[in-house]
Amino acid sequence: MKLRNAIPVAGLVLVAVAALFWWLNRSPDAATVIPQPSVAANTQSHAVSSTDPVAAFLASHWRDPLPPQGKPPAHFSHGEASLAPESCGQCHQEQFRDWSQSLHSHTMGAGILWQFQLMPQEDANKCMKCHAPLAEQKALVAQSHGWPNAPTQAPPAYVPADLGHQGLVCAACHVRNHQRFGPEPRKEIAAVLPHDGFTIAPAFSDGRFCATCHQFPEDGPRTNNKLREDTYAQWQASSYGKAGQQCQSCHMPDRKHQWRGIHDQQMVTKALTTVLTRDGNQIHVDIINTGAGHYFPTYMVPKVTVELRYHEKNAAQFRLLASDIIGWNVDIGLEQEVFDTRIPAGEKRRISVALPAGYSEGGIVDVYLVVKPREHYERTFMSVLDQRDKLDATTLGLLETAYKEAVATQFQFTLASHPLNNN
Repeated sequence: MKLRNAIPVAGLVLVAVAALFWWLNRSPDAATVIPQPSVAANTQSHAVSSTDPVAAFLASHWRDPLPPQGKPPAHFSHGEASLAPESCGQCHQEQFRDWSQSLHSHTMGAGILWQFQLMPQEDANKCMKCHAPLAEQKALVAQSHGWPNAPTQAPPAYVPADLGHQGLVCAACHVRNHQRFGPEPRKEIAAVLPHDGFTIAPAFSDGRFCATCHQFPEDGPRTNNKLREDTYAQWQASSYGKAGQQCQSCHMPDRKHQWRGIHDQQMVTKALTTVLTRDGNQIHVDIINTGAGHYFPTYMVPKVTVELRYHEKNAAQFRLLASDIIGWNVDIGLEQEVFDTRIPAGEKRRISVALPAGYSEGGIVDVYLVVKPREHYERTFMSVLDQRDKLDATTLGLLETAYKEAVATQFQFTLASHPLNNN
């Protein structure tokens, strides 16, 4: 069996159809620009003829594949025309700082690049729809891999040479045809802004903006008849979705560009509530998803081990009473489900166990979590490392880095402590 067929690259679950586009130093066809009326100042809004203007905007904004930006307006400075996140950060300093520390800035890291070494160009372009969606990014990646039809000329000045490996950059969400787009301003803005201002788009405050990458269509890939990417639908079914509390309210509070989730201890703490009840020497601990507007965790990638630890008050030593794993566990080929213990929004998972012999009424039961945000990737990467003799040096180096990075995301902490004498 050839290595390409032997190694599962299905650990990348953000897959949809895309095509390679390279930079063309021209203006895109008029059809690529949403009709826009001439209105006051620089905060223009699109006039879209639709009963659902947000859906109409998103259909154009996230067209597949995205067209190249084309030639910048002649009056733009280098900074105004540039697609580099650093250029955006000259004015949007807080947003750039947050993005730089977020997962969105690492979507083209070693974890995906080692797979690009093995997969055909067509499959890589499917991944880049979400990992590096700009046409200019796909062109740069094609050049770096020597793929067919990669552009032979150097990129134009507004395309930095490293853009293809910078992940989900600012321009991926905010720039089309060199026009800037963003949410409604929260305060008065200047009458004259750089890059001809920006176009107001309410879609930036709508969860459907996120669903572009965080929700597969109904005919998308499944395991055990469950969509592998189903976060938006999970949200729709929750009380959060029914109340209209959008994804951005939790993952972009105060419009921070951090997108924190399962990788963050504070977010995990906010998601879960625990309740301990007793029936004699039998205890029941409910792990309740009170703070996540979707399953906890939402994807198959993370796993959370819950340990119930008994100890005497102020004692350092503990006894492990029980452990449980919360997550959706599938094989590395994504074909078979092993178990699915995720907790839907508003629901709970119960762990029941007997207290140890000789327990004290003054004892304490800790709910201790071991969080592995990339557990599925850890298993996948390790299975390929077992075939290291079939890998070239570049692929092996990227894979080893990816595995180390995945393991490094693990963390553990005490979620809650329950004194027995309070129950």
